Amino acid sequence: MVRQIITYPNPRLFLNSEPVKEFDSSLHTLLDDMYETMIADNGVGLAAIQVDVPLRALLVNILDENDEQKKEDLLEIINPEIIPLSEEMITCMEGCLSVPDFFEEVKRYNHILLKYQDRFGNFKELQAQGFLAVAIQHENDHLDGHLFIERISFAKRQKFDKEFKKKKKTSNKKNEKAKVYKLS
Repeated sequence: MVRQIITYPNPRLFLNSEPVKEFDSSLHTLLDDMYETMIADNGVGLAAIQVDVPLRALLVNILDENDEQKKEDLLEIINPEIIPLSEEMITCMEGCLSVPDFFEEVKRYNHILLKYQDRFGNFKELQAQGFLAVAIQHENDHLDGHLFIERISFAKRQKFDKEFKKKKKTSNKKNEKAKVYKLS
C-alpha cells in the first residue's frame, strides 16, 4: 500500500525515531508499504518517519550501473549505526521526498561502515562508498530528526526559505481561488 509522505515543515519530521524492538508482521507490512511508496514517488530511499512512523527503519535502493532500480538491490535497514571509515568527504546533489522540488549539494562521508538489522532482526554489516554511502547517511539523518536542508550553507538555506515561502504563498492563492470556485 502506498502511504502518504509527510513534508516540510511538518514538525513530525523532526522527531527522534525509536528503536525497532519487534521484528514481526507489522514491521514487514511497514517495510513493504515503504517500498511501494518510495517507488511510486521515484525515490531511492525512504525513512519510516517520512510516512509518519517514528521507528528506526529505512530503505535504500539506488540505481545500478544501467540506471535501473531493482528490488533485489533493496536494502532494508533497521536500527542503523553508521561509522565513518575515513575523513574523506564527498559532495552530492541531494533531494528529498519530504522536501519536494528542492535539490542542493551536501557534503557527507564517502566511506562508511553500516551496522544494522534486517527485517527479521538478524545483525548485518555493510561497507558503503560513494552515492550508496550518501543515501544511507541521508536517510539515517531522518531517523535523528534532521533534514538535508540543515546541512547546507547559511546562504543556500536562506535561498531555500525564500523559495519555500514563495511556493507556499502561490499554493495558498491557488487554494483560495479553488475555494471561491467551489463556492460559486
